[in-house]
Amino acid sequence: MICPPLNNAIIFHLSPRQGINDMEKRLKAILVDGMEGGRPMPALEEREELARVNAGLVVAGCVSEDDIIAAAQDSDAILTIGAPMTRRVMENLPRCRVIVRYGIGYDTVDVDAAIDNNILLVNIPDFCFEEVSNHAIALLLACAKKMVHLNNLVKEGRWREAKQAQSPMGPVYGQICGIIGCGNIGRATAKKAQCFGLKVLGYDPYIDKPLAEENGITLVGLPELLQKADYVLVHTALTRETHHLISEEQFRMMKPGGYFINTARGAVVDELALIRALQERRIAGAGLDVFEKEPVDPGNPLLKMDNVIVLPHSASYSDAAFKRLRQSVGREAARVLSGKWPKNVVNKTCRPKVELTPE
Repeated sequence: MICPPLNNAIIFHLSPRQGINDMEKRLKAILVDGMEGGRPMPALEEREELARVNAGLVVAGCVSEDDIIAAAQDSDAILTIGAPMTRRVMENLPRCRVIVRYGIGYDTVDVDAAIDNNILLVNIPDFCFEEVSNHAIALLLACAKKMVHLNNLVKEGRWREAKQAQSPMGPVYGQICGIIGCGNIGRATAKKAQCFGLKVLGYDPYIDKPLAEENGITLVGLPELLQKADYVLVHTALTRETHHLISEEQFRMMKPGGYFINTARGAVVDELALIRALQERRIAGAGLDVFEKEPVDPGNPLLKMDNVIVLPHSASYSDAAFKRLRQSVGREAARVLSGKWPKNVVNKTCRPKVELTPE
């Protein structure tokens, strides 16, 4: 993300009757990485929720630790999409009570540092179940039916080549879908996969067997899932344990006709190992919504492969879902600033800087 210099990036959103002095007296929240194309995000829903507790909102374009420290010195709450919330940052934000992360993942936040600095970390775990699970199934179908490749050939006037490119093409009905990570999104995906006649295997060391079976998932070990699945879908969070969970060894376990689909986080997968597996035809193809480096490098070999579908980390998006997300982020920050516990605390052992009461 390219942002203007910090002193140009900070925008105070004030109502016509609200002066700077009034703003300084109010509790303050800051969206530290809220610039899009050099312009501040409107953040209308967040601002509306914060206004209910007499808190103001600043939108900034921070791209580094120093930017965040400079911009958020006097902030009581930080809203972040993906800015680096490191130990150094938190140690230099004396007023910060809460960090609210847009969405489910919080891999850009040092959780231990938040606990040590008495800063609550809040995520929005009920965000985008339907969008991401729909996206994963759409990628599965698009890979299975070679939709993007065939579409491109037909548009180029290469009808005969498109017909020839159909084979080999395996079925969807009766095949095995392997889901890595059977949380809310993984379970939603499993239910939808069954509508297409897919049998579902799942790998997740943290889910109870009865809950998995209730959603039509047969739990197995990761090697068995990779060996049996025709379509491998990644839905796990990115943590220390899951970084490069899928690498060279795992790709060698997959079926030669298998497809690999990732709508979770790019770094769950060793991207170089995936590239080698595709180049050596050890798997049939891939559907990727996420990459280890985003924005993806234009020279990345994955962008040149006909059997790979690439998308811009868009699985969670719909206008309605993002409106709900913005409302939830603002609401959670407002709860803390009004002296109440938020609904979704990640670092549950954290002692907050101010006393909070249950809502």
